[in-house]
Amino acid sequence: MKTVDVTAGSIEYREEGDPNGPPVVLLHGLLMNDSQWDLALPALPSGFRYLLPVLPLGGHRVPMREDADLTLPGMVGIVADFLDELDLTDVALVVTDWGGPLFLTDIGRDKRVSRLVICPSEAFDNFPPGFPGKVAWLASRTTGTAWLAMRQLKIGWLRRQRLMFGMMAKRPVPQHIFDKWVAAGLADKAVRRDLVKYCRTRFDADDLIRATDRLTEFDRPALVLWSDNPVMPADHGRRLADLLPQGRLQIIDDAYVLVMLDQPERTAQAIGEFLAADSP
Repeated sequence: MKTVDVTAGSIEYREEGDPNGPPVVLLHGLLMNDSQWDLALPALPSGFRYLLPVLPLGGHRVPMREDADLTLPGMVGIVADFLDELDLTDVALVVTDWGGPLFLTDIGRDKRVSRLVICPSEAFDNFPPGFPGKVAWLASRTTGTAWLAMRQLKIGWLRRQRLMFGMMAKRPVPQHIFDKWVAAGLADKAVRRDLVKYCRTRFDADDLIRATDRLTEFDRPALVLWSDNPVMPADHGRRLADLLPQGRLQIIDDAYVLVMLDQPERTAQAIGEFLAADSP
């Protein structure tokens, strides 16, 4: 793993593919990290530079500075800082589960992004998302409750229950991938502290909708790669595609939120076709 320093601390990131190719930044969700893409990454097309930052959302391994702003606005700033510090241009940004990056346009920091892929994610007023999001939110109120939740989620049969991860993935998340998500959080209280700081964000529904609606100003190619799942409403996928001036909607069948784990080859194919068709 490589690291880059931003205002909040050191961000680990992984690079795959052609180091001289157009950059594709693959983001991850809450309580996850770069390994969320392990099944789909081998099926993505060659010729691109794939960068997978590990954001301080609970699955990270390097704690942030104690005074770091890790609320939702602070986290959006970290994504923008990551792009800035690596001086990335013409970026294809892939968003999944965590919807914060959708607000880069609202804060005026989306200029490095030339293409956008939105997998099922938080949007509009769906923060935290659905019932599983609210359970995860409550379970992450303190470092102690966060440890307990991570410990329980390591148990495969328990994790697959509908009230746990059963609404996020239609198929069981492979144990070796999930272990990578929670290993550092279980071992390091400072990692859990970072998660708790994010989970103390106070959300205003009207402002979240307003910020999402600013995507009408993102006038570059965009693919909304949605699924029929019980956490991120189908209507939100359609609304996002309608908001984006060059947006189009594509459905990944037989998958829930984590399309890259439920249907890795189909997800990689859809992203690859979009990258090929809309390369700058």
